[in-house]
Amino acid sequence: MYFLSGWPKRLLCPLGSPAEAPFHVQSDPQRTFFAVLAPARLSIWYSRPSVLIVTYKEPAKSSSQFGSYKQAEWRPDSTMIAVSTANGYILFFHITSTRGDKYLYEPVYPKGSPQMKGTPHFKEEQCAPALNLEMKKILDLQAPIMSLQSVLEDLLVATSDGLLHLIHWEGMTNGRKAINLCTVPFSVDLQSSRAGSFLGFADVHIRDMEYCATLDGFAVVFNDGKVGFITPVSSRFTAEQLHGVWPQDVVDGTCVAVNNKYRLMAFGCASGSVQVYTIDNTTGAMQLSHKLELTAKQYPDIWNKTGAVKLVRWSPDNSVVIVTWEYGGLSLWSVFGAQLICTLGGDFAYRSDGTKKDPLKINSMSWGAEGYHLWVISGFGSQNTENESDSKSIVKQPGILLFQFIKSALTVNPCMSNQEQVLLQGEDRLYLNCGEASQSQNPRSSSAHSDHRTRREKSPFAGGGLESQSLSTLLGHRHWHVVQISSTYLESNWPIRFSAIDKLGQNIAVVGKFGFAHYSLLTKKWKLFGNITQEQNMIVTGGLAWWNDFIVLACYNISDRQEELRVYLRTSNLDNAFAHVTKTQAETLLLSVFRDMVIVFRADCSICLYSIERKSDGPNAAGIQVLQEVSMSRYIPHPFLVVSVTLTSVSTENGITLKMPQQARDAESIMLNLAGQLIMMQRDRSGPQIREKDSNPNQRKLLPFCPPVVLAQSVENVWTTCRANKQKRHLLEALWLSCGGAGMKVWLPLFPRDHRKPHSFLSQRIMLPFHINIYPLAVLFEDALVLGAVNDTLLYDSLYSRNSAREQLEVLFPFCVVERTSQIYLHHILRQLLVRNLGEQALLLAQSCATLPYFPHVLELMLHEVLEEEATSREPIPDPLLPTVAKFITEFPLFLQTVVHCARKTEYALWNYLFAAVGNPKDLFEECLMAQDLDTAASYLIILQNMEVPAVSRQHATLLFNTALEQGKWDLCRHMIRFLKAIGSGESETPPSTPTTQEPSSSGGGFEFFRNRSISLSQSADSVPASKFSLQKTLSMPSGPSGKRWSKDSDCAENMYIDMMLWRHARRLLEEVRLKDLGCFAAQLGFELISWLCKERARAARVDNFVLALKRLHKDFLWPLPIIPASSVSSPFKNGKYRTVGEQLLKSQSTDPFLNLEIDAGVSNVQRSQSWLGNIGPAHQEIDTASSHGPQMQDAFLSPLSNKAGDECSIGSATDLTESSSMVDGDWTMVDENFSTLSLTQSELEHISMELASKGPHKSQVQLRYLLHIFMEAGCLDWCIVIGLILRESSIINQILVIIQSSEVDGEMLQNIKTGLHAVDRWASTDCPGYKPFLNIIKPHLQKLSEITEEQVQPEAFQPMTVGKTPEQTSPRAEENRSSLGHGSIPQGEVGGSSLVSRKEEDTTRAEEEEPFQDGTYDCSVS
Repeated sequence: MYFLSGWPKRLLCPLGSPAEAPFHVQSDPQRTFFAVLAPARLSIWYSRPSVLIVTYKEPAKSSSQFGSYKQAEWRPDSTMIAVSTANGYILFFHITSTRGDKYLYEPVYPKGSPQMKGTPHFKEEQCAPALNLEMKKILDLQAPIMSLQSVLEDLLVATSDGLLHLIHWEGMTNGRKAINLCTVPFSVDLQSSRAGSFLGFADVHIRDMEYCATLDGFAVVFNDGKVGFITPVSSRFTAEQLHGVWPQDVVDGTCVAVNNKYRLMAFGCASGSVQVYTIDNTTGAMQLSHKLELTAKQYPDIWNKTGAVKLVRWSPDNSVVIVTWEYGGLSLWSVFGAQLICTLGGDFAYRSDGTKKDPLKINSMSWGAEGYHLWVISGFGSQNTENESDSKSIVKQPGILLFQFIKSALTVNPCMSNQEQVLLQGEDRLYLNCGEASQSQNPRSSSAHSDHRTRREKSPFAGGGLESQSLSTLLGHRHWHVVQISSTYLESNWPIRFSAIDKLGQNIAVVGKFGFAHYSLLTKKWKLFGNITQEQNMIVTGGLAWWNDFIVLACYNISDRQEELRVYLRTSNLDNAFAHVTKTQAETLLLSVFRDMVIVFRADCSICLYSIERKSDGPNAAGIQVLQEVSMSRYIPHPFLVVSVTLTSVSTENGITLKMPQQARDAESIMLNLAGQLIMMQRDRSGPQIREKDSNPNQRKLLPFCPPVVLAQSVENVWTTCRANKQKRHLLEALWLSCGGAGMKVWLPLFPRDHRKPHSFLSQRIMLPFHINIYPLAVLFEDALVLGAVNDTLLYDSLYSRNSAREQLEVLFPFCVVERTSQIYLHHILRQLLVRNLGEQALLLAQSCATLPYFPHVLELMLHEVLEEEATSREPIPDPLLPTVAKFITEFPLFLQTVVHCARKTEYALWNYLFAAVGNPKDLFEECLMAQDLDTAASYLIILQNMEVPAVSRQHATLLFNTALEQGKWDLCRHMIRFLKAIGSGESETPPSTPTTQEPSSSGGGFEFFRNRSISLSQSADSVPASKFSLQKTLSMPSGPSGKRWSKDSDCAENMYIDMMLWRHARRLLEEVRLKDLGCFAAQLGFELISWLCKERARAARVDNFVLALKRLHKDFLWPLPIIPASSVSSPFKNGKYRTVGEQLLKSQSTDPFLNLEIDAGVSNVQRSQSWLGNIGPAHQEIDTASSHGPQMQDAFLSPLSNKAGDECSIGSATDLTESSSMVDGDWTMVDENFSTLSLTQSELEHISMELASKGPHKSQVQLRYLLHIFMEAGCLDWCIVIGLILRESSIINQILVIIQSSEVDGEMLQNIKTGLHAVDRWASTDCPGYKPFLNIIKPHLQKLSEITEEQVQPEAFQPMTVGKTPEQTSPRAEENRSSLGHGSIPQGEVGGSSLVSRKEEDTTRAEEEEPFQDGTYDCSVS
């Protein structure tokens, strides 16, 4: 409600002796002037500007006679001040203004500025007046005066001899006798016999008292600590006519303050708590409403050491109370006890170095106008705790502190409660939480024009018709959108009294002393009255509200002396000529808008409903007509007590929505907050119903209202909405109440399921209380969120040296800022429904909210809170809620995650209790595996590891590891390897940190590792996720020669166990011809593929069926099967004239602009998720481009287009490529320029284009070449042949034959290759003629092969020359390569040539980075 802002200001009093320091401040009824008392002076200060106007100094002689000044009280019209003195005198001072035009302070404007002329009341508004003080009358009461109180036209004085004096303001007693308190009867309530017990003892007197106008009586505190309330039984104020009531249990009262609007009396007690009482309407007894006390939980070191309550002060709008103690410190509470601020903790109480500060001791305080300032006179010693020994120490100057506050618009304009925005108003600025998305990203967007445009496009209401702002804009960031109020308007109309914002959060209106002004967030401009006389002629009385583009307000017209209701259009000029004016009979106190109705509460206790509509005759006119008047004078004792009045569609009958849907969201009821009691009056539907279509809607007679019903007590704010949403009826048809210290309440409708007839005995609504940690300022109905604001503090004391001459305010106080907060409340409501056995309703409500982004969090919070409460309770719980909650959560697919997240966040000791309710973790783990939710299963594994023996967790971990391998969840696989190692080596104390959220791993379409081109190759493959999960790098990456797979304890059986699983998986992938998956698996898990292939060369790594393998690879790598061109007869490929160019083109295809063009244009939208090593995400593409500009390839046809295309290359299917090739055909003109040196004929070009079309995506080509390199090194020549066939490069086949000839090769493998190729030839002849041309090209090589086979080379244990080289020889080369790559260079030339083929693959984690370079250099080495 109220929030501290910035640092307090200090007003310096004139220098004087310390004895003349001020100790008491009292504002006048209008809070324009402040009387400040020192022992022998009375000063008058002005509020804006905050300056001293006049001081009266008592001469020494009379001062000794009167004694020092004690208290001051203002006359209601601010023309006199009564000051009490220590020796029992009352001094009456008259305040007179000095003659004519003399002002103490005047604003100075430059010549010719518009403010100089034309402003009526110009001087009074903006100048500090010059006043005189003169003592007119002295009254001697002959006893020390305890309390002074102004009551209407009289002054009530309590003296220490137990008398009450009623004195006229002219200083006369008018012959009225003083009342002796001993003669006033006191009882527990007014109903008991007239002769109540008398106070009875001699020395009783009143210590403090305050008059309450709405209760017509005095709240009093006696000197013995008892408290009471004295009220005159009839109009005459005499001892016989007074009667007192008192509560039995208060015996340590110290001070009192009353709240007229809510009829509350706050009694400060010596214990440090404040007890707030109200008067029971029926019996007249004093009832305890609530207590304001610090809790040990929040303030453990100070809660019981505050001393007695010293002062209690209600704010001018009666919405908050400020309390201070003897010990010092300030605390601020809402009406019904929600704590807003307390300066006894946090940055207020401690310096930045952790030392404790002395709390600020307060002698006196008084609220300024509208509650924007609190004037405080602090006690001595608090500011100067340091002993200042230096001689320069100046005389301490006493001062007044001004604390500055920002308050919620709801405090003064409660009609704002049907909005979803938070609006706070400060003295000269407004804080909004509705900065739109464009503003939140760029708060300094200068162009209003573009702002306008984006707003039009992105208005969330255009389509859906929902009048709710999107979540992101309302929650968004923590900062406010701050709007400075127009200084021109403020100058003559300070302070701001009301503010309002429209539904869309685009326009704000503010009301000051006179008139009003409004502001558009789109144009960033204020609109003020053009004619200042019109502005100064109206005083807004009942607040204001927005209706579409119109501002509706109730005001008093000064010149006509007439109460009016006015409607102004926002878009037209601000002028009465464009306003629609309706005269009203009585002063309007409150106003609110519901749909197209305006509801007004007037000073004669009547409620009036108006309809408001756009007039058809003019585009900018609105008309208002009276619909219905309801007199409430029977129910409302005083009009000032009504806090808010709203029209709602809430009713106790929700069956209406089924019978008559068209009336479902009509204005069904009036909600009236009467001094904290929420009263509902709903329409009386018992009589005959009016058919809608019979009558003209304008003349439709509205149904009368039923007598009022009290819904709730202690209500501060009410929120309801007029929107309808079938899916979220529970939330939208509910009524939300904020009840101060008691938290919030929701009046929730209960719906029968599937429109069944409701049970007659079931209530149709239920009131559910729940606690939230923030002070609610707005409710987002559909989003199940409460928005609020909270004070935050910043310390700046470190900027000042500790021994500065005078401690600065910046050192004494932290800087206060207000921050936006929000809170979920859904779990509280679900839990309350479950407690009340309304599980069906809870399910309906939860299902309607299941789409909210934080719904999983809601379930988790509910489970967590119930678990903590029940598992830690001392006594056994008769009816535990946890089983019910567990059963409820199983209704949702998130059940498994919810349970495991909750368990991971609670301590181990509570796990048994939790799993007793939700089920055995082993079963839950298996459910996760069945549901393929591996990340959640991994979380359960940790729980199993803690709750079960290692054998069990190992068995489950193996299950999960195998499943993760199968699904390609590489992140998880790495964690599982680490986990299994940890179990094996007895490190079971360190559970693996599994991801708690679904990782965008392989399923998302990429191993998103090498985000950055310059990641050094020596880092492990998991260099990026390492920040997310604390991986131990050494465990999950291989290092050193292949013989030692793990760097740590390599002889450990555990490693063998893991290796066996990895080998088994690799074998399966090869048997199923899943080469793509195999490459992926090896690259991601750092699997030593080459050494394993060497071992498996004759077993799993054999190709059993060449044709099947070929087909499978075509499918896996999206590689199109070759097709025979239509003009094959005259093909230049047949006559061999141009083979070299063709081959060169095909080989260097990674540089090729056409293919890349093709891919870019035709295929870039094909999903990427099937890519192998495509999982290397964006960085991989960067590597591709890097390879395509390899130095050895910068030939004539390096086109700049490939630069862009390479970045975006993605995978396409064969059909995509062949279809899109037609587009490439159209671009041959460009090709001609690029290839002018080759001078090809048209038909040859067509063939090249044909060849290009039959190539697969660039990424697949890179991957295939990489695999070829791996198989070559491992000596699996049959696989090399298959890949050579797919790539259709005779050079590869040729090279394999060279290897076969130059070294001893296993005869079985040769035989296999030979039979395989014959099978391929047969298949090509029958099914795939596209392969024939290539097979013809390599026929000579095949002849050679069969010759070799016939020679029947003796089969030996074959070691290819690659593995023949010792690791020691090649590893320096590899290191050098790695380090240079790490610096982002591309050492292709260095890696090029035959050295590449003969290099030992020593660290396969490098595979991903290297593979494109092998692709590039490979071409180089063959060509």
